[in-house]
Amino acid sequence: MILSAQCTDARVNLVTAELFKKYDTLEKFAEADLSELEKDIHSTGFYHMKAKNIISCCKDLVEKHQGEVPRELSELTALAGVGRKTANVIRGNIYNDPSIVVDTHVKRISKKLGLTENADPEKVEYDLMKALPKDHWILWNIHIITLGRTICTARSPRCGECFLKEYCPEAEKALKTLKGKAGGRS
Repeated sequence: MILSAQCTDARVNLVTAELFKKYDTLEKFAEADLSELEKDIHSTGFYHMKAKNIISCCKDLVEKHQGEVPRELSELTALAGVGRKTANVIRGNIYNDPSIVVDTHVKRISKKLGLTENADPEKVEYDLMKALPKDHWILWNIHIITLGRTICTARSPRCGECFLKEYCPEAEKALKTLKGKAGGRS
């Protein structure tokens, strides 16, 4: 998860294929040479901080958590390079604890749908906790992230194809504009 910051999933997948062969245990990551790990993850960007965080996080997992990934939000966010978003991904997908992951897509689309007026991810998270049934939190993340990557993209949303268009004021405006342009042609 640390590698994914400001990096595409495709690039992370390319890097981790070799990385996990070289460092096949938590202990090997914890004991990695910083400059060597930086070279190994260079193409993911921000490699100085990412390498430092990976080593520190893995050391803490080995020394403080007996090699187990903690479950509690406070323990997860105390690990180097782990923020609320990553902690909630772990809690929701590994431990099946209801959690909301606020990435750029979730924040943008939730705002479009009127589920939040906030820009701060933690405030968006709390707004969504109030607006959505608890048993749908992790599903919301999965579906809205996929929607944001495929149909409701930031630069050119394809509102006509969106399964949420009837609930989205932004889609209604966009579709009216398209109809107006099409109607004005001769």
